[in-house]
Amino acid sequence: MKTEGTIPFSGYQKIVIFILAMTQFTVILDFMVMSPLGDMLIKSLSMKPSSFGIAVSAYAFSAGISGLLTAGFADRFDRKKLLLFFYSGFIVGTFLCSLANSFELLVAARIITGLFGGVISSISMAIITDLFGLQQRGRVMGFIQMGFGASQVLGIPIGLYIANKWGWESPFVMVAAVAIIIAILIVVVLKPINKHLGLQHDRSAFKHLWHTVSKKNYRVGFAATAALSIGGFMMMPFGSVFAVNNLHVTAGELPVLFMVSGVSSLIIMPLIGKLSDTVSKFRIFSIASIWTILICVAYTNLSATPFWIVIGLNVLMMIGIMSRMVPSSALTSAIPDMEDRGAFMSINSSMQQIAGGVAAAVSGMIVVQQTKFSPIEHYDIVGYVVVVVTLISIFLMYRVNQLAKKKTVTASPKAEEPDLVMSEF
Repeated sequence: MKTEGTIPFSGYQKIVIFILAMTQFTVILDFMVMSPLGDMLIKSLSMKPSSFGIAVSAYAFSAGISGLLTAGFADRFDRKKLLLFFYSGFIVGTFLCSLANSFELLVAARIITGLFGGVISSISMAIITDLFGLQQRGRVMGFIQMGFGASQVLGIPIGLYIANKWGWESPFVMVAAVAIIIAILIVVVLKPINKHLGLQHDRSAFKHLWHTVSKKNYRVGFAATAALSIGGFMMMPFGSVFAVNNLHVTAGELPVLFMVSGVSSLIIMPLIGKLSDTVSKFRIFSIASIWTILICVAYTNLSATPFWIVIGLNVLMMIGIMSRMVPSSALTSAIPDMEDRGAFMSINSSMQQIAGGVAAAVSGMIVVQQTKFSPIEHYDIVGYVVVVVTLISIFLMYRVNQLAKKKTVTASPKAEEPDLVMSEF
């Protein structure tokens, strides 16, 4: 039943949502699949944990730099052509990953993939803003953000299954094949999105970016995002390596582990989203952060563990991660002024990617593995570093929360966006 004030989607808008959701699904899956393939890649390419950390961070660094450099120019081209250009580059990079037969070639392929894939999210956000009214964007973002959980529920288990059957290269071929189908849909179905071109002036894109970065309040938001990303990404690259070699999870059980975690995120995310609109967002974030700290310390200190306990702890950890992600995103989105939102979101996304790359690289420097089949050591230290960074993120998010409160005090009740004005922070 349709609620009062809800604007229904047209048939074309539904197709656009599907296309954008699938582009996000493939981009997220390409990045996420590196973690479960970690054990296979380390053994197949004779890599050390530090080398694998570099391979993971190479994508994040290049994606962050690419997003930062292109942010100022994103409004100067037809968004359909821009999306197709970067998505095509992403497909090429993903396919090159499947051809890599050495650490060096894999890193090069990941850099290419990141340079193109890192910009797609920002382009999708711009398309959503252009084609969907304010009363529709919440539902649109709900569909688009489900790509994270869907990649774990469908993509990663399927990817691991075919990797176990045909080798670690096959998941990258799978992602590229699906992406080619979506690219064809973009060419055939998506209409030109170029009305914004008539609004462009000769103002320097670099100057606008500099003004955005120079604002102190915005830098608080960027720092909070970076801390969240470091805390969230440090454990991820070696998750499968730790599960297989330390917890004794079998290759057949690994897809089940990721699928259950993905299902839990699909259930948790909308529930936390509703809760964050009725309870203090910062309070939810703080409780979730303490929850994550406790589960993180317990998990990283495990040895051989029954599979059902491993699943339970991963679900509990996913609850903590999702319960931090949703309220923190809402709070951070309240910081920028309307005229700066595009640049702010692009820079914020880049900070997220770069911080994730730093986390993966540092994690690779901490953990040690004597042989390909021995347990990894010092994963507990990674957990303790996550604890420290999480505590820092609570402090930074407190400052973001204070800034959001000030915005609600100064905003008019008749502002264009009453959801931000009236929501409880």
